Amino acid sequence: MRLTVAGAGAWGTALAITFCARHHTTLWARDAHAARRLATIRENQRYLPGCRLPEALNIEADFSAAIAETDLLILAVPLAGLRPLLRRLRDLHYAGPLLWVCKGLESETACLPHQIVNEELAGTGASGDGRYGVLSGPSFAQEVARGLPTALTLAANTLAFAQQTAAVLHSPHLRIYANSDLVGAEVGGAVKNVIAIAAGISDGLGFGHNARAALITRGLAEIARLGMALGGQPETFMGLTGMGDLLLTCTGDLSRNRRVGLALAAGKKLPEILADLGHVAEGVNTAQALIRLAERLAVEMPITQAVDAILNHDKPAVDTVAQLLQRNPKTEAL
Repeated sequence: MRLTVAGAGAWGTALAITFCARHHTTLWARDAHAARRLATIRENQRYLPGCRLPEALNIEADFSAAIAETDLLILAVPLAGLRPLLRRLRDLHYAGPLLWVCKGLESETACLPHQIVNEELAGTGASGDGRYGVLSGPSFAQEVARGLPTALTLAANTLAFAQQTAAVLHSPHLRIYANSDLVGAEVGGAVKNVIAIAAGISDGLGFGHNARAALITRGLAEIARLGMALGGQPETFMGLTGMGDLLLTCTGDLSRNRRVGLALAAGKKLPEILADLGHVAEGVNTAQALIRLAERLAVEMPITQAVDAILNHDKPAVDTVAQLLQRNPKTEAL
């Protein structure tokens, strides 16, 4: 199969390295200078230092050339870049199968990625024949690029496409499971980043392992409440894109969103944190959109509200967490 991975950040580069072992793979880099450098030194020094690009991996800066003869296109850009890239696809009349790997909600519209895809590609083959979906789950790019064992979910709006594509991309080191709950998979991927910021704040304030476990558990309840209100299936939230991704992002030292929380707990301001991070932390942009969506659906999300208050309303982390802990007790249910 001929694959094109559009986006040469850490995750796109890691996937390209992995898929290149079994498929003819092209990695598209938006910046021509960056593309030439990748092709020359065979390493993504900015986003994935220390991981060599295989000689067989084709590097391309021309987007139309990158997608011209591909059998499967994987969009590996941050969520903010998804809509502009889809518009380029529409202008180029792309009508092939499509996957994306971004997680979150669009800041302005509170749309999930598949809703953006439907809006931008309505009437084209990629939107109209069911051949599209999301590749998601507990995964750090650095570990995937190194060939360490990882399990992901490929969720599509038709189970047949999910099963067919998962089988093609599956390998001993990158196990891919098929799922038809596109909404559930995307909600899990979006909300877990916000919960991870809360977990980082909790750890940074020294609240201990008990508090972190409580945050993860109640965070999973928030994911499930919102996901089911949007039509997601309950079992999805106990799987890789729900519990699995949440556990990794809340506890792993490579988690960018957790690192944001740790820095907030240390008293740093958000602009400084993001500048130091050097990568996109999707939970920062997602929190406010999640609040709007939850209010529209009358879904209670207290942890997400607390994170939004710290990120977007300049509330002190210590005071906000204290208020969260002082909430009245309830029965344990979703």
